[in-house]
Amino acid sequence: MNSKERFLQTINRKVPDRAPVFATFTPQVAQKMSEYLKVKYEKPLDSMLSTRASHMDLLVNLGNDAVGIATCAPDNFPTKTLENGLIENEWGMIFKPLGLYNEFHIYPLANAETAEDILKHKFPDPVAEGRWREAEKTIAKYNKTHGIIADLETTLFETAWYLVGLEKFLMDLMLEAEYIDPLLDKIQEIHTFYGRKMIELGADVLWCGDDFGTQQSQIMDIETFRKYFKPRFQQMFAEFKNVNPNIKLAWHSCGAFSPFIPDFIEIGLDIVNPLQPMAAGMEPEILKKQFGNEVIFFGGVCVQDLLPNKSPAEIKAEIIRRKNIFGENGGYIVAPAHNIQDDTSIENILAFFDAVKQL
Repeated sequence: MNSKERFLQTINRKVPDRAPVFATFTPQVAQKMSEYLKVKYEKPLDSMLSTRASHMDLLVNLGNDAVGIATCAPDNFPTKTLENGLIENEWGMIFKPLGLYNEFHIYPLANAETAEDILKHKFPDPVAEGRWREAEKTIAKYNKTHGIIADLETTLFETAWYLVGLEKFLMDLMLEAEYIDPLLDKIQEIHTFYGRKMIELGADVLWCGDDFGTQQSQIMDIETFRKYFKPRFQQMFAEFKNVNPNIKLAWHSCGAFSPFIPDFIEIGLDIVNPLQPMAAGMEPEILKKQFGNEVIFFGGVCVQDLLPNKSPAEIKAEIIRRKNIFGENGGYIVAPAHNIQDDTSIENILAFFDAVKQL
């Protein structure tokens, strides 16, 4: 059974020869692993969440059973470093480079109040030249041998607050500010186009997501979620299924996300990610008991403590334990609960991939 067959068996709720694996790296980890394996280091793609679709050759060589694709910045508006050292992307978001990650510095819609403020903002052009080049290249190379995961994270909520600022956006949701619906409608329009296009290109899984959880609870109440977000997600999911009824829809939310899962299942979700182990209520036994008959599980390997701090033997034992819980009767994609971070040793990264091969 090759990687593609293994991956498709899993997302179709059949039992493969072993659980498939899909990991992603920060650029720093990709660089040190490339040096260790004596292969050429490839810079990250110019994409909103570049880690989800970058370094795929390296990750396949290590054992990934699927590859990631994503939209990239177009030829006429690449992400650029300004004269003052700040970084600007095509959405108008401006970041300050701070080592491992870039931090938000200027929110382009920080002063938005009205629908007119949204109409005046320049949003990305979904059909701009160059946006799909890297996705098409990855699919052409791997479609016959590996699963294809199309990344559409920051689907609505996160892109909205990336434009406005988190505190202001959450307050304005409560105040029912005039600009909220036009902003969400515009983001929905763009990301629905992106999702449909990646399905048309050949994705097996469309990996959507917004972080609705913190380490201990949810970032908003369920009523607000149901008012502003759930109906839009339902519309988007229906659009995606219209393109390909067999597409599998995954949802990423870090944190204590479990109270929202039934609402996502109701509107057609197939796969839950990332199953953050140290967040409240995300224990594998609980999730499997509550939702194991309705969704595929994707993730669950701790990047906060297990991978950086434990021994290779402990890592292997925990991956086997989680596979036995999440993957009982199939239905589990082994993955870290986020990108593998630079505080994780090469020895422990290799232990992660070795453990999966022994499942």
